[in-house]
Amino acid sequence: MLELTGEQIGTWVSIFLLPLFRIASMLMLMPIIGTQLVPARVRLYLTLAIAVVLVPALPPIPAVEPLSLQALVLIAEQILIGAMLAFVLQLFFHLFIVSGQLLAMQLGLGFASMVDPANGISVPVIGQYFNTLVILLFLAMNGHLVALEILAESFTTLPIGTGLTPQHYWELAGKLGWVLGAGLLLVLPAITALLVVNLAFGLMTRAAPQLNIFSIGFPLTLVIGLVIVWIGLADLLSQYQVFATEALQLLRELVRAR
Repeated sequence: MLELTGEQIGTWVSIFLLPLFRIASMLMLMPIIGTQLVPARVRLYLTLAIAVVLVPALPPIPAVEPLSLQALVLIAEQILIGAMLAFVLQLFFHLFIVSGQLLAMQLGLGFASMVDPANGISVPVIGQYFNTLVILLFLAMNGHLVALEILAESFTTLPIGTGLTPQHYWELAGKLGWVLGAGLLLVLPAITALLVVNLAFGLMTRAAPQLNIFSIGFPLTLVIGLVIVWIGLADLLSQYQVFATEALQLLRELVRAR
């Protein structure tokens, strides 16, 4: 008859439980998988499936008492690492959402909002349109598989029990400033073109007030803006590739992966 001691059971639980928290924290918070579109039960099943596959191939995991203070510290560390990986991906997706919101405000479409089913909030239509495009591009180019690959590689480059130093986190936080600049760069040509259009309307109104240019200014600006957005979509793929490469490289730097 096979007899198991409490120490053996605790060791097996800790070996499976610690990687599970890192995987779960990333899948619960990352874009697409971690949104309201995917039920929590499905995310939990996916977490368990990935953990079952990864645990046998992981480096040795320190055996700790499941209910000890050391185990709680290690669990908090794994949750933090997984959450930071998901946070970088969230920043990458919100880059396009924010750029769409800036463009919508410049077009005068800030009032035209719709419910985002993924996050449960109202966003401008153009921002939601950009978000949908990015999700499709991310899935079509296997970005989700790359993110899961980095997660699996993190258990080798950043083993459980050897967390990052605060200095490393601070350096990575400084690199996140590219998000704001990238969001502005994404819509800067369209905003500049619309600014020129508005200046032209202002000069026409100043030169001939009796024409009442502003009565047709809003619909004309809207049409011109939509044409500019349509033209700018031709360059969206190249910009997406640059920003996606930057975000995934930041993920690798976060876990010290090559």
